[in-house]
Amino acid sequence: MQLRAEQLESHLAKGLAPIYVISGDEPLQIQELGDAIRARSRSEGFTEREVLNVERGFDWNQLRDCANNLSLFAERRLLEVRMAAKPGDDGARALAEYAAHPPADTALLLTCAKLDKNTTARAKWFQALAKIGVVIQVWPVGERELPGWIQRRMRARGLQPSSDAVAMLADRVEGNLLAAAQEIEKLALLHTAGRIDVESIAAAVADSARFNVFGLVDSALAGKSERCARMLGGLRAEGVAPVLLCWALTREVRTLTGMAADIAKGQRADAVLTRNRVWDRRKPLINHALRHRPVDEWYDLLRRCAHTERVIKGAAVGKPWDELLQLTLMLSGLNPMARSA
Repeated sequence: MQLRAEQLESHLAKGLAPIYVISGDEPLQIQELGDAIRARSRSEGFTEREVLNVERGFDWNQLRDCANNLSLFAERRLLEVRMAAKPGDDGARALAEYAAHPPADTALLLTCAKLDKNTTARAKWFQALAKIGVVIQVWPVGERELPGWIQRRMRARGLQPSSDAVAMLADRVEGNLLAAAQEIEKLALLHTAGRIDVESIAAAVADSARFNVFGLVDSALAGKSERCARMLGGLRAEGVAPVLLCWALTREVRTLTGMAADIAKGQRADAVLTRNRVWDRRKPLINHALRHRPVDEWYDLLRRCAHTERVIKGAAVGKPWDELLQLTLMLSGLNPMARSA
């Protein structure tokens, strides 16, 4: 049986299946789906738990032994197989054998990395497990899906976020679900219940280095050159990695370059900003930046970002913090490289 991640809760309410296979490359989702299965197994009296960590060279006889050995006290048990490596021929046989004769009073929870189409379509061990069990393939939460994921998770914690608050948090944690979950937990502790707006999120993360990195970007877009220089010095003193700053600046410049190119082709600015998920409170800032720099200059900035990254990674000559300062000042509207006539 194939299930989507969001269907697991209603499935577990009806009882526990003998086998669960969870695959994917998103650790947070795999952990939480596994936690839900563990909680259900405990509620059904599965008081014993065994864990097998499958790495290269793993002896699959351990799975056979677990399947054949009855609990000393005849207790129900949850058997976890955590595959960090492919099962190989011996593992494939062991898993197929297990599915053919699953032990009584035992539930199997197998977690592994994302499975390719050949495995899910042809591998006999996978087909054998899926035939009598439940398979959940976890897909990454993409840029478009992230706001909805954040909103659902915040509401589940009793919070009522505004659309701008959701967009702001999504912008800050894109590509890192664990960071998103941690920020939501922090908000839930600070605001037991009620409405969450942009100010609530800004206040909650105001002291974190990550937020200050994005604050640097916004100050540059606002043309606050002196403030940018001070912030950059502060971030350096706090030990923030240059690569993180370069990533944040490059990410913003790349997005703005794309928007500037679309507008130069005749597309309406408000439609371009909406399509790029610019939240309402940030639209004046982005509009200001786009109006005051033609598309060719955005491409020049993007090339400057690439040069700065090469310097930081040691692939080009230069000092990382000097390059970051020049890039930030250029984004703010100054050109520190220009010479007066």
